[in-house]
Amino acid sequence: MIIKKIVLSLAAFFMLLSCTGASKVETGSLLWKVSGNGLEQPSFLFGTHHLVPISFLDSVSGVMDAFENTEQTVGELDMSNMASMQMKIMNESTMPSGVSYDSLLSPEDAALLDSTLIRLLGAGLKQLGTLKPALLSNLISVTLYQQYYPSLSSGKSLDQYFQEEALKRTRPVIGLETTEDQISVLLNSQTLERQAELLVCMVKHPELLKKQMDELQVAYHAQNIHALRALYEKEMPDDPCPSTEKEKNTLNGDRNRKWLEQLPAIMKEKPSFIAVGCLHLPGEEGLIEGLKELGYRVEAVN
Repeated sequence: MIIKKIVLSLAAFFMLLSCTGASKVETGSLLWKVSGNGLEQPSFLFGTHHLVPISFLDSVSGVMDAFENTEQTVGELDMSNMASMQMKIMNESTMPSGVSYDSLLSPEDAALLDSTLIRLLGAGLKQLGTLKPALLSNLISVTLYQQYYPSLSSGKSLDQYFQEEALKRTRPVIGLETTEDQISVLLNSQTLERQAELLVCMVKHPELLKKQMDELQVAYHAQNIHALRALYEKEMPDDPCPSTEKEKNTLNGDRNRKWLEQLPAIMKEKPSFIAVGCLHLPGEEGLIEGLKELGYRVEAVN
């Protein structure tokens, strides 16, 4: 059951990791039309939030028309084979032999983590202590999100919805990354010591996580991707758990650059509905600017 929850929330964690701070900036759409540069038909780029309900789409003007006017769906990950994903995550989720939370944490921090896990998940370090700290951070974040927003975090994700609807229409579904790619970013891009440091900081400052989630909710429901980007970029002087620039780049910039290498051929082959986490759209390293630099016309659909 725990591993199944990890699989279902893997993509969601990339967004929850990235949101800090707040800022007032111009509003932007979640839906963008991509045309020109030799494309015979336009493709569409849509910024998802991996933990909002499908009913949210009713508030996004033109999104279903855009979906229906494409011939294939593109996501961060092809989610069609959850059993295979589950097996791969299980194989990479445990800490190496000889490493335990007793060796990574002080007795006081280990006790706090244990009590937090029992309260939120009904199982403590005795049951979950072989999982890497980043996995525990994932489980805690998503569990808290579902507690804070029970009406928003039930059912399938927007990403999964669009892929399932594409398959119903016998359209291809393409993943920009493999499960191995996402596992590498989530589980293996930081040392276990750094993962443990961030995990304990999260457990010690639940009010900070709640504040970040609230700001994320407001910005996404306002369909303001520029404000979402500001949450990602702005440094809070009192943030006890800051991410490094390298960590932010691993989550966002590096992945965007790899996707931009793939998207031209994908869009040329068939008009595509590209649904990825909304934080990948804005900013100098975002997909919108990246596609413009490649010669495409990228226009907000409002």
